[in-house]
Amino acid sequence: MPPTPHLLIPLAASHAEGCRQALHGLALPQLDRLLARLTPADQDVGSETDFVPPHERALARHLGLPADAPPWAAWQRQQTDPQDAQASAWAFISPCQWQAGANHVLLADPALLQLTAQESRALLDILAPWFAEDGITLLYDQPTRWLACGAPFAGLATASLQRVTGRDVSPWLPDKQRARALHRLHSEMQMLLYTHPFNDARATQGLPPVNAFWVHGAGALPQAPATSAEPEMPTSLLEAALREDWRAWAAAWQALDAGPVARLAAHVAKGGSARLTLCGERNAMAWHTAPRGLGRRIQSFLSPQRFASMREQL
Repeated sequence: MPPTPHLLIPLAASHAEGCRQALHGLALPQLDRLLARLTPADQDVGSETDFVPPHERALARHLGLPADAPPWAAWQRQQTDPQDAQASAWAFISPCQWQAGANHVLLADPALLQLTAQESRALLDILAPWFAEDGITLLYDQPTRWLACGAPFAGLATASLQRVTGRDVSPWLPDKQRARALHRLHSEMQMLLYTHPFNDARATQGLPPVNAFWVHGAGALPQAPATSAEPEMPTSLLEAALREDWRAWAAAWQALDAGPVARLAAHVAKGGSARLTLCGERNAMAWHTAPRGLGRRIQSFLSPQRFASMREQL
């Protein structure tokens, strides 16, 4: 039997004022059509200060991973080397720029660094010996994301990069008692990179310096990680929200409504099973296809579920 289609949508709504304005007059007919045919499944209640955002918690549950601290790096490593993934705790290391202000330190979007693969590998070679002194091995993965393995990442709660991008890093740093080595490495890397030729070369090109790193997705895989197929998870809303481009966010919603949402609604209308999860910055809500009695069908007809009436709960 084929797996039940699952559409998981991050940042379906936000409490930001710009999003509230974008929602006025935003028509999503296919989403309302789909919701009218689905039954509420469960709700995940959290807060904006949780290290793990709702869409990552929902994805972790779907894959059978711990939702409070998904070991995303170990899960990623499992895709290419299952035996290696099980042998140690892993984390993602994202080279980034910390921008110091009067009373805060902001983490700029790593994409703004415009790191090439060659530059990223060169930077990794510069930093790897320092991490190795604390038993951490660095492996290249992407220009703004490396894999790291070592004992310091076991049981370590880390904040999602999406949570801290554009914000003060202080509330999102891992616990100092549990991550003394990483806090020390932060200080050492800032001193090392401040006058390093690597950043001198970037300055001549008008590029921002790399002066820090962010640890995220840390932990070890459970003994028997799930093998569920990944849900369809479009990121266009999330990307627009991180830029605080709410006009683009509204346009992305309309594109999703006409695309993946419309396809899922048509699938359900033909009698197919489906699951839908909508996530905000705090909470997530899920719906699925389930048998409905006459009373529920009448209620759905007279008072159908609509996105406008539930988006405040996300």
